[in-house]
Amino acid sequence: MLGRVFASTLLLLLVSGCQIPILRGADPGLGVPADFTGRSSPDSSAQLGIGEFFDDPVLTQLLTEGLAQNQELKIRNEEIQIAYNEITARRGAYLPFVSLGARGGFDRTSRFTPLGAAEDQLTPPRGRFSDPLPNTRLSANLFWQVDIWRELRNARDAATERYYETIEERNFLITRLVADTAENYYELAALDKRLEFLNQTIEIQNKSLELAKAQKAAARGTELPVQRFLAEVRKNESQIQIVQQDIVEAENRINFLVGRFPQAVDRKSWDVITLDSRVLMVGVPAQLLQNRRDIRAAEHEVSAAGLDVQVARARFFPRLDISAGIGFEAFNPRYLFDPGSLIANAAGDLVAPLINKKAIQADYSSANARQLQAIYNYQRTVLNAFTEVVTQISKVEKYRRSVELKREQVVALEESVTVATDLFIGVRGEYVDVLFSQRDLLEARTALIEAKQQQLSAIVKTYQALGGGYLLSSDGVGFDQLFCPPSLIAPQDMLYTPTPAYTGSGPTDNAAQPVQVDVPALPAPSEENLPVLPSTQ
Repeated sequence: MLGRVFASTLLLLLVSGCQIPILRGADPGLGVPADFTGRSSPDSSAQLGIGEFFDDPVLTQLLTEGLAQNQELKIRNEEIQIAYNEITARRGAYLPFVSLGARGGFDRTSRFTPLGAAEDQLTPPRGRFSDPLPNTRLSANLFWQVDIWRELRNARDAATERYYETIEERNFLITRLVADTAENYYELAALDKRLEFLNQTIEIQNKSLELAKAQKAAARGTELPVQRFLAEVRKNESQIQIVQQDIVEAENRINFLVGRFPQAVDRKSWDVITLDSRVLMVGVPAQLLQNRRDIRAAEHEVSAAGLDVQVARARFFPRLDISAGIGFEAFNPRYLFDPGSLIANAAGDLVAPLINKKAIQADYSSANARQLQAIYNYQRTVLNAFTEVVTQISKVEKYRRSVELKREQVVALEESVTVATDLFIGVRGEYVDVLFSQRDLLEARTALIEAKQQQLSAIVKTYQALGGGYLLSSDGVGFDQLFCPPSLIAPQDMLYTPTPAYTGSGPTDNAAQPVQVDVPALPAPSEENLPVLPSTQ
């Protein structure tokens, strides 16, 4: 008997294992360079917390309060909750399902049927059959899909990988929110400085206007200088309105990022901002794999996609379902718990797909395609991260040099305004020289502010590109009010199963070589670093 069962099982296994499509492998990725086009350092600025990096308590307070209130971040937190619930659902799928049920009803059977005729000839142990005949049942039932090929456990592990992916995507959003808030903060300070320079210029031009009027009254000048100076004053007064509107818009962009209604935003003075004096430490490209949260998220998706392939592959092989039940059933509730009312059943089904497996093959091929998509997306994310770092580092250096040259230009133009004004007062110079020198000075000051603002923006984006903005402090303190406490998922429950490159037809090829991704892999997270959602009680 056992030999027949074994032979039947083997036959099902061999037949069902045929016609499994061959998996396609990914094209090799680019190797990670040793440095950022000649730049590298032992450490990375990404390891600095926002408190130490920006060195601005006002900005740090704005960031921490904003992250606690940002609605997009709260949406991501709920996505983590959904992903965590998916793990719970998948965990229960490979365990036996036990249900308790009760059923009641009645049947009116025709006497001219075999069952009705039999009822007329039978007498129950206690009395006669009633007409119609009631029936009462109370039973416990078990159903268990035996996870022979790890189909259900691989699905659980894929859900776990996507849970971690969702966490990393949320953390990458945090680094972006930090960078966006900081950029708008520095833009706001730059607009304040532009407003200050406009007011200074208007004050100087008003003095020149009064001087032109005095010279005209003394018959030493004409109406033309008066009108030209007046026009210049009005132009700059008009520009003040535009700058003030830009300030309102910048403040409201910050208010939106920090999740509050429009209001004034506290900020440091432009002159005391020292971020441009910071020396950026770029580290080495391999550190991006640890520091960039989007890369870490993409890596988890690669692992999950590989597990999805194994889940789809398991459907080619026989499925073993076990069902059982025990309880009591009687035609009269009075007899329900009588020993004679005891019922029990048990059955096992071994079923394998035999004909028309196109749907299973299509699912398997689609899982392979999604796996390749995940690998290519990982390669693309690494490439994009490297490119962002190199681009922003270059921008920081180029704008730093531009700021130095523009400062020299501003100093020269400030001297030219003084000289032109002195000559105009002594009636030895033309009003046009005064007008143009004042205009050139204002334009140079505006250009200097814009160049420094671009430099600060590049520094912030470099910090983000390196993976910074995740820590509140350099000692490793994060945003405790935002991040989850240590995970309840034990490290041994996180299975980093290799992505299969299946070539055989049997179910025992689990040790097949994985599709290779030419980038260093992240180590399995330690228990203290694995987040879990807080209790909802």
